[in-house]
Amino acid sequence: MSPPSPQTQPPAGRMVVSLGRPADGGAATGTTSLIVTIDGPAGTGKSSVARALARRLGLDFLDTGAMYRAAALIALERGLTPADEEPLLEAVSQAQLHFDWTTDPPALISQGASVMDRIRHPDVTAIVSPISGIAQLRRLMVRKQRAIAARHPRLVTEGRDQGSEVFPDADVKIYLYADATVRAARRAEQLRAAGQPADLARLMADIVERDRSDAARHDGPLTCPEGAHRVDTSGMTFHQVVDTLEGLVLAHLGARSKKKADRAMAGHA
Repeated sequence: MSPPSPQTQPPAGRMVVSLGRPADGGAATGTTSLIVTIDGPAGTGKSSVARALARRLGLDFLDTGAMYRAAALIALERGLTPADEEPLLEAVSQAQLHFDWTTDPPALISQGASVMDRIRHPDVTAIVSPISGIAQLRRLMVRKQRAIAARHPRLVTEGRDQGSEVFPDADVKIYLYADATVRAARRAEQLRAAGQPADLARLMADIVERDRSDAARHDGPLTCPEGAHRVDTSGMTFHQVVDTLEGLVLAHLGARSKKKADRAMAGHA
């Protein structure tokens, strides 16, 4: 399920449904809030799928995984370990992490510069799970994510605790998953496409360990949120996954509109 290039259009016959994305990348005004959460383990394609879904529906896109990766990068640059909680929290605060909403996808800015390419390097990936397990850091990130949603109330947000912890009352909650062997093969394909070496056995071991670590942490563990739609992407193409998620969101909007119409009719009865 490799994502298409940013210029790739929806398949022929698909209609792009705009729900009112603001032209300047700022918060939508005068429109009803719509929060869509996409959670799941590493390698399920959450970021690329969430970005494509947001673009198709005309919503903003929040990559929360990038925020934890940025914290991991800061730790590397400062020579800090997960045990150095207070110095790391101070360094993350000083970095003034924020998104540039004028770019697509929004670029994460740390210490005044975009880190979107650097945070995907293997050395960052190797330590992001233990870094993201720091309780105080997670609480800081949750506050930041909720503040972003307050400014961007029509949002597709992806991560591992979005529907369970950050936005438990989200309008639509989705949990993506796939067999670990499939996820390892996808990651290997991504690395090779980027001109980087890929050891499939090592990637498989890393994914299994990441799953264990993410599910076992005390704060914001990886779990399927209550009321979430479970979607197994193992045998699906990228566009099939986006189509499925779009259908779930549009079904919710249709049900919401019907309830609103029914209430209006009852009020005039």
